[in-house]
Amino acid sequence: MKIPETLRYTASHEWVRQEADGTLSVGITDHAQDSLGELVFVELPAAGRQLAAGDACAVVESVKATSDVYAPAAGKVVARNESLADAPSEVNKDCYAAWLFRIKPDGGAPLDNLMDAQAYRKSFGQT
Repeated sequence: MKIPETLRYTASHEWVRQEADGTLSVGITDHAQDSLGELVFVELPAAGRQLAAGDACAVVESVKATSDVYAPAAGKVVARNESLADAPSEVNKDCYAAWLFRIKPDGGAPLDNLMDAQAYRKSFGQT
């Protein structure tokens, strides 16, 4: 299972990457996509939507389950990965390249409350 050291993670299995422009790209982890199986549908939050940290804001659906995706930080949705509407299985191929949405955080230090790779591994019993 891949857990890139350069990303941050949530307990609900989202990954977060801070981009050069300060926005946060959000996707689901390798653990999440593997647990769900082949994705067949992705519902993304609307651009411009204001999110609070922890808000259920997207949905990923596989042949065996549906799961909410949660906002890792407060902010406004500034982009959606529209290509996933026609090809949700791209998340299964490379979940760290197939980001779901980007948010502009409201301020502060949005990554401070998220786990680094080592803490994320420990959170579900990997070392």
